[in-house]
Amino acid sequence: MPESSQSHLEQQRIPPLERIDFVTVKLPFVHPFGTSVQTWTHKEALLLRVESGGRVAWSECVADPDPFYLSETTGTACHIIRDFLLPLVEPGETVGDVLHKFHHVRGHEMAKATVENALLVCIALQRGVALHTLLGWPEKKIMSGISIGLRDTQAELLDAVASAVAKKYHRVKMKIKKGKDVEWVRAVRERFPDLQLMVDANGDYTLDDAMHLQKLDVFGLTMIEQPLSYSDIYQHSLLQDQLHTPLCLDESLHTFNDVTTAIALDACRVINIKQGRVGGLLESMRIARFAMEHGIGVWSGGMDETGIGRAVNIHLQTADGFSLPGDTSETLNYFTEDIIEQPVMLDRHGFISVPPGPGLGISVDPQRLMKYMIHAERVR
Repeated sequence: MPESSQSHLEQQRIPPLERIDFVTVKLPFVHPFGTSVQTWTHKEALLLRVESGGRVAWSECVADPDPFYLSETTGTACHIIRDFLLPLVEPGETVGDVLHKFHHVRGHEMAKATVENALLVCIALQRGVALHTLLGWPEKKIMSGISIGLRDTQAELLDAVASAVAKKYHRVKMKIKKGKDVEWVRAVRERFPDLQLMVDANGDYTLDDAMHLQKLDVFGLTMIEQPLSYSDIYQHSLLQDQLHTPLCLDESLHTFNDVTTAIALDACRVINIKQGRVGGLLESMRIARFAMEHGIGVWSGGMDETGIGRAVNIHLQTADGFSLPGDTSETLNYFTEDIIEQPVMLDRHGFISVPPGPGLGISVDPQRLMKYMIHAERVR
């Protein structure tokens, strides 16, 4: 994002916030989603509903109810948003002023992103423009990518990949872990020799596994995502020096400073930006611009979001720097029924359209919301 555009965005004023609610929903997955750290059968999502001037803005916290992916949870996010972040939001202040005050709260990027997203959607609705327009980017078609969780058998994995290829997904990511890696990747590569394929280890390996991970070099992978510890940058730099395949960092990167450190150490050649993990949309665009200037590929990661969080990710990917297909897939890949009325669908070339209309361009279905709601709380 050009500096002048970011400065303009930071100068946007916060409108009066008349009502704020937490809403927690729980949607069953079409298939259990397994990684090297946990398998989930449902998506439990914390939503923030903000009413301003008769308009309703929604945002989604990407934290899980458990601390198995990262330390933030939906419970900690509620606490931080209610007791620390929302008291810092004053109508009439600029977005930049509010985000600067958020710096006094250490960490809790997912909670911060939830509030920032809601404020930006509020402003976009107030101005009658799409979120991507408010962010400073024109509409464009978004490349699709799918993340396939661990499967019980190679046959099940191959069926899932075949389905993705048939739908024209631009990139397929498969989860791996020790014992389900080299031979499983080989099976996919032999069946689909031209597929843009990457693997995600979710930190299941150590530097002692370097020689084993070198066996993945022969498969022409786009990248290996987060093979080492979720908190590590330095050892990834040592591993990258031993591999031909580019490494991608995910869980290790929480701030712009983390990214500058990783790039300086050559710890990765690709970055997964989960906007919730790095504190919101403005920080995501700042990171994407910096990475682009340093020749680092960037893509938008997903957290199996409902249609609300999925729409945010789609709008974000209109920004410069998002050069690779992200984890943005069709709604039906995860849920038979979502809480929004407009499911994400691929066109015949595998692209995704940005939802039209002001704000996120989506509508929450009230009946589905009630059907899947497990908790609601008035915050203000």
